[in-house]
Amino acid sequence: QVRLVESGGGSVQAGGSLRLSCAASGYTYSTYCMGWFRQAQGKEREGVATIASDGSTSVKGRFTISRDNAENTLYLQMNSLKPEDTAMYYCAAKPYRGSCNIWLGSSYFNYWGQGTQVTVSS
Repeated sequence: QVRLVESGGGSVQAGGSLRLSCAASGYTYSTYCMGWFRQAQGKEREGVATIASDGSTSVKGRFTISRDNAENTLYLQMNSLKPEDTAMYYCAAKPYRGSCNIWLGSSYFNYWGQGTQVTVSS
């Protein structure tokens, strides 16, 4: 059973940084396309970053995505945060070694975590 658990969210002031983590279990993590999405209140879910099984990335904006296959963990380093980055951030997984980018949309991903809230104040 695939399980994704996000952590690392919180409240920060504009200009600050946060590092989100997503602990994955129940599958062969290294072979999956992984991604971070976010959803602000009243808005649609949008892609933030993805990382393929071969390490190639697709990123929208200022953030950095990385993965540790030995620890089955996905990361999102967020620097220079802005109030518009305020949202619930979700980890997602797709059991596929092929195409992996944020432009494929949230419906492309099969598994989701419960989310971690990020709030940036001005």
